[in-house]
Amino acid sequence: MSLTLSIPLERYWQALADTLMMVGVSGSIAFIAGIPLAISLIVTAPGGFLESPAFNRIVGGIVNGFRATPFIVLLVALIPFTRLVAGTTIGVWAAIVPLAISATPFFARIAEVSLREVDAGLIEAAQAMGCKKWDIVRHVYLPEALPGIVGGFTITLVALISSSAMAGAVGAGGLGDLAIRYGYQRFDTQVMVIVIAVLVALVTVVQFAGDRYVRWLKSR
Repeated sequence: MSLTLSIPLERYWQALADTLMMVGVSGSIAFIAGIPLAISLIVTAPGGFLESPAFNRIVGGIVNGFRATPFIVLLVALIPFTRLVAGTTIGVWAAIVPLAISATPFFARIAEVSLREVDAGLIEAAQAMGCKKWDIVRHVYLPEALPGIVGGFTITLVALISSSAMAGAVGAGGLGDLAIRYGYQRFDTQVMVIVIAVLVALVTVVQFAGDRYVRWLKSR
């Protein structure tokens, strides 16, 4: 017995592609921007080799402010900025702007925790050997914290999948938009069930791949 779909299969594929685009691009931006942000918070913290309490408090406060703001609120608050950057407030590329801004401080804090757990003795040994500050970051901090950073990035991607679905409430496209327009507004249970199943499968794949990579990094 074959399943009769209430909407064409192509719409599911397009929605999945849109979701992957939103998560992929915003996740890449969060990774590229989050690592330097986490490093700046570590090295300027009390006891860091570029100690700057004022800078650390200001940047930390900004990061905490964005992290404390619910994504749906941030999504609406950033509409003028999104229009300025993307030229529109609906669609995939419009959703990428708030997704990236929301994910960057989230990932930065997770990466900061991993960097903070690097053995202080390794840092002191590198300084005693005369290593330059950038070399300490590149050859000590990042390699030692890499498993934790990868694990944190996996969590960030999972959070982005959830947020991308939420962005469907404002016409961002993707699986969330499909679930709201057809599953909720048209009371189509089939669409809702399929979208939920796809999202669960997507999260499972991302989490599995991330965990496997972390285990590989730790076993090297």
